[in-house]
This record gives sequence, structure tokens and C-alpha cells, in this order.
Amino acid sequence: MREIFIASNNKGKIKEFADFFREYDADVKSLADLPEAIDVVEDGDTFEANAVKKAEEIGRRFNRAVLADDSGLEVDSLNGAPGIYSARYAGEAKSDEANNAKLLRELDGAADRRARFVCVLALYRPGRETVTVRGTAEGEIGTELHGEGGFGYDPLFYVPGEKRFMAELSREEKNRISHRADAVRKLREYLQQEGGNLL
Repeated sequence: MREIFIASNNKGKIKEFADFFREYDADVKSLADLPEAIDVVEDGDTFEANAVKKAEEIGRRFNRAVLADDSGLEVDSLNGAPGIYSARYAGEAKSDEANNAKLLRELDGAADRRARFVCVLALYRPGRETVTVRGTAEGEIGTELHGEGGFGYDPLFYVPGEKRFMAELSREEKNRISHRADAVRKLREYLQQEGGNLL
């Protein structure tokens, strides 16, 4: 079985990637499977820069193929915030509850609540050029939390095409329409043009 290494400790992301790559018969590993803790400083000013840095730094250190993502929420009326700071929007503690509460405060009374989830994937393979793809999911920010599923900003993210909030979708439904799903589809298309090999 082929192994694909995901440069993340986020259990929600890792589960989603495991679902996405099942068709490749790939065994998904993550930072949690390494014998030592690794923390790559995400100091880029774009999703692309952060994803590439994570993939290349870890890939070169262990001489292996690594898939890294950087993702977040962009809100139009907040000039794209929280953007690359989505996970730490309310502070370094990375609290979903605090982040959602801050977003609701920032949008209090706002008429324009259009937003999108963004996911950039960077695939590093030793001796080859790092590949990046960007996926998005368009929606709107609600005025209160909805649903029990998902993670992050999912309880506030309304998906017009589904007429439900992201956190109200099943895992299968979310995996079909999410920003990560869009990015993975684009990565698959790229790899198919290469000849269909994941690694």
C-alpha cells in the first residue's frame, strides 16, 4: 500500500484526507505518527507560501513525499480576514469557539456576509517541483451557530447550494462540496495529466 504523509496534526483534516485518498489505496500518515514533534513556523503572507513551506521543510527533512495544506476563511466585508490567520483569529490558543464568537462580533450588523473557505494543497516529492492547487467553497456567514458536525467555522458557514450550514452536512456531503474536496479534485486532475501516479 502506498503511503501519503499529511503535514498536519488536525484530526478533522486528517480524517477528510483519509476519505479523499481512499480511492488511491493510500495509507494516510500525519505529524502525529512521527517519533518527534515538528512545528513549522507558518510565516508566509499567503496560503500558498505557508503550504509550500510546510511540505518542503518536512519533505526534505525526512526525504519523503509530503502533502501540506493551508486553509482558512475569507470574508468579503472584512477585506478577506481572517484569511491566513483563521486558526488563530481570536488568539494563539486556536479555539474554534473563540474564533466563531469573534467573527460574529466583527460582522454584527453587516449586510454583506459573503465568504469562502480556501484550501491550498502543496505536494512535495523529492527531486521534483512542488505542486500547488487552490480549492474554494463559496457561502455566507450566518448570525448564529448551526449544526453539530465539522470543525472550525463550519457552524457559521451557510452553503446556499445545500440550503444548510456546513456543520449540518454529513461527512460524505461535506467531502463532496468542501474547499478541501475542490483542491483534491484539482490535484487529482494534475496527477492524471502526469500519468495518474500519486507519488
